[in-house]
Amino acid sequence: MRIFLRSLVKRKIALTGAGVVGLILVMALFSPFIATHDPMGLDPGVRLQGPSAAHWFGTDHFGRDLFSRIVYGARLTLIGGMGVVVYSVVFGVAVGVLSGYYRRFGFVAMRLVDVVMSFPALLLALAFLAILGPGLANVIIAVGINFLTRTARIIFGLTLKLKEEVFIEAVRSIGAGAPRILLRHILPNLMSPLIVQATFTFAFSLLQIASLDFLGVGVPPQIPSWGNMISEGRIYITRAPGVLLFPGTFIVLTVLAFNLVGDVLRDNLDPRFREQFGGR
Repeated sequence: MRIFLRSLVKRKIALTGAGVVGLILVMALFSPFIATHDPMGLDPGVRLQGPSAAHWFGTDHFGRDLFSRIVYGARLTLIGGMGVVVYSVVFGVAVGVLSGYYRRFGFVAMRLVDVVMSFPALLLALAFLAILGPGLANVIIAVGINFLTRTARIIFGLTLKLKEEVFIEAVRSIGAGAPRILLRHILPNLMSPLIVQATFTFAFSLLQIASLDFLGVGVPPQIPSWGNMISEGRIYITRAPGVLLFPGTFIVLTVLAFNLVGDVLRDNLDPRFREQFGGR
C-alpha cells in the first residue's frame, strides 16, 4: 500500500485520477447532503436554463436540476460498476480456476467462453436485456457476462501456469487434495492480477452501462443516471448544451480516472512492470 501511494504521488496524472475517484465516491456516498435540489422535482417554469446561482449546472427539459441529478447519478454509476466487478470476478474466477485445474472441464468451459467472447459486448448485453427486461440488476448481469468471460480467460491461463509450479507439485506430493491446493495456494497467487483486472472492468463497465441507459434499455428513464441524462438531453443540445455536456464530462472523467489508477496498480503489482518502472 505504501508503494502504491508513493507511486501516486510521483505520477501527478495518476494522483489527479485518484482525486477524481475520491470525488465520485464522496458524491455517491453523500448524495442527499450534496444535492441542492430534489433530483426528481419538476419545475417547468425553469426548463432548459443555463448554469446559474440557483441551478449550478442548469436544468433539463422538465426543469429538474442537473447538478442534483448528476450527484445522484454517481451513486447509481458506482453501484452498477461494483455490481459488474463482483459478478464478473466471482463467477469468472470460479470458471477460470476450475477450467485450468481440471482439463476436461476446461475444454468444455473454455469453448463456451470463446463462443460468448465472439459476440460484440454491447450486442450481447442488448440480447440479455431483451430476455431479462430492464432494471439495474439485469443490467449488471447483462454487462457482467462479457467481463466474466474475459476474467475467466485470464484466470484460466494463470491457473495453467501455477499448477505446474514446483511449490504446487510439492504440496501435491505430501497428499494435499484439490480443494486445499486451489483455496490455499492457487487463489492467493491470483489476487494481484485480479485487482488490476477489477479496476479496468469497473472503468469499461461504466461505459457499457451508460450506453445501455442511452439506448433506453437500462434503468427506467425517471431514475437519475448519466446515460439517461444524455439520452434525454440530446435533442436539446443546441438550445441547452449543458444537458449533454455535464453528464458526458463526468462519464469521461470517471472512466479515465479509474484507468489511471488501474495503470498504477498494474505497475506495482506486476513484477515485470515493477522492475521496468523501478517501483515508481
